[in-house]
Amino acid sequence: MRHRVAVRSAVVAAAVSLTLATSVTVGLPDVQAQEPPVSLRFLAFNDLHGSLMPPLGVRSEVKQADESRVSAGGAAYLAAYVDQLRGQSPHSLLYSVGDNWGSSALESAAFHDEPTVQLLNRMGVDASAIGNHELDEGYAEFLRLQRGGCHPMDGCRFDDTFEGANFPLLAANLQFEDGAPATLPFAVNYVEGIPIGVIATMPADTAHMVTSGGADGLRFTDELAAVNRTADLLDFFGVRAVALLMHRETEVDQDNRPDECDVESRRTHDVALRASPKVDVIFTADGHQQYNCTFPDPAGNPRVLMQGASHGRIVSVVDVAIDRATRDLLRDRTSSFNQVVTHDIPPDPDTRLLVDRAGERAGEVSRTWVASLQHDLTRETTASGESPLGNAVADAQLAAGTAFGAQVALTNPGGLRADLVGDAVTYGQVYAVQPFGNSLEVLTLPGATLRSVLEQQFQPRGDGSVTERILSPSSSLTYTMDRSATVGDRISDIRVNGEPVSPEGVYRVAVNRFLADGGDGFDAFRTHTEAVHAGCDLDAFITYLGAGSPVSPPRTDRIAVVGRP
Repeated sequence: MRHRVAVRSAVVAAAVSLTLATSVTVGLPDVQAQEPPVSLRFLAFNDLHGSLMPPLGVRSEVKQADESRVSAGGAAYLAAYVDQLRGQSPHSLLYSVGDNWGSSALESAAFHDEPTVQLLNRMGVDASAIGNHELDEGYAEFLRLQRGGCHPMDGCRFDDTFEGANFPLLAANLQFEDGAPATLPFAVNYVEGIPIGVIATMPADTAHMVTSGGADGLRFTDELAAVNRTADLLDFFGVRAVALLMHRETEVDQDNRPDECDVESRRTHDVALRASPKVDVIFTADGHQQYNCTFPDPAGNPRVLMQGASHGRIVSVVDVAIDRATRDLLRDRTSSFNQVVTHDIPPDPDTRLLVDRAGERAGEVSRTWVASLQHDLTRETTASGESPLGNAVADAQLAAGTAFGAQVALTNPGGLRADLVGDAVTYGQVYAVQPFGNSLEVLTLPGATLRSVLEQQFQPRGDGSVTERILSPSSSLTYTMDRSATVGDRISDIRVNGEPVSPEGVYRVAVNRFLADGGDGFDAFRTHTEAVHAGCDLDAFITYLGAGSPVSPPRTDRIAVVGRP
């Protein structure tokens, strides 16, 4: 109960400090209104996922304005660019939009993500949103990384002590089950005496996105209501310049150039666009995409909305001017761009030492040979939504589940976090593909439920659009998909080992625990009648690769596509 009191006290303290600051600045002389506005630079990055070293595979590059692709990312280069961008403005604030850790690279995950927290401290992060992945290990572990202290089971594995984050982690819509705030909803920084507010939210459906137990005792309220309520509170205390860190997936072209804005994608930003006009700048996350948009807020005024790819490959930059007298952010004087974190400037030396130390300590395990590849296994999808890597993982899970009666396997694309590239595959590479430590479960499902699961790959949204999440099927499962059909009636001719699936039949399906618990909206899995534990997904994939070495990519023709969307 002590942590609830602490959070409540922190919220009250923030409000009191705002009240005091407001009382001090009331009645300033009129000459102040004649002074030039205060220049401020917002810097933001998102979805770092413990990537201390430059990412590999599809996420190793960024498309530039001239359509060329350039290698990007890596903590030492990210820190160097942040320093460079700060040096170009008299004042700056650095934000992270969440998923700092969770599904992390081995050099961070091997030490319970303590190196990543150290990185963010060194970079001088002013505030961070809480993403869904910050809760992968549950709320208690989130608090430890925030406040410091050694891991309760493994102790401090990276250094003798661990001090925790020296910046606030925010979520205005994260509560305990009794409605008490589970963390701070906002933070305030002062620039030449002017308060600058930042609000953060996390996905309202986080409970369905984190691993089993990660959301125990928590609830996630409506994002828009939380933003508007908090913006009103800040306005009441005289905070007129406000940024929003919205950790929320958007569906736009994943191959955008850094400063491109697809106007047709506007509907995917529905919640952000409806946020209070008291919010001046919006940074988003979770989609791992890059865009730089300006859309009107509900009052009709232009407002920047940005995202900076993922894994430390882009820093989003917004330059603003703030009126000294009114404290308002002058929207018509705002400019923005996405800075690609290329490797053509010197890396930050202190950060490089941190990264090298983490890499060396994790290196012995990471460099262990697992298998050889005949061709890369990537997450690039075909028209059916299948990918070579996804199908290979599904086949691996089927192989692991066969001893427990599994007939088919399905895996979610969001559970695959990196590609397998190169001739020789190491443990570190395989870990990067499946870093969650998910258990495998073999479920008993009626044929009708299996069909329901496949129909749930198309999930209607409130704005009339449909979110598509195609599960990778094992080689034993085939079916036909018609995207032009009505949602709920898009799947037909389901077969297991060539035999038609009967609605009344009983089938054994291997899935990771995340899906078994209804993750990503696949709640039909939760109606299973039996579940048998079949080991760990990472171990299953390592065994599959080793047994098949040298491994060839599996075919991606398990889903037949008819009609047009």
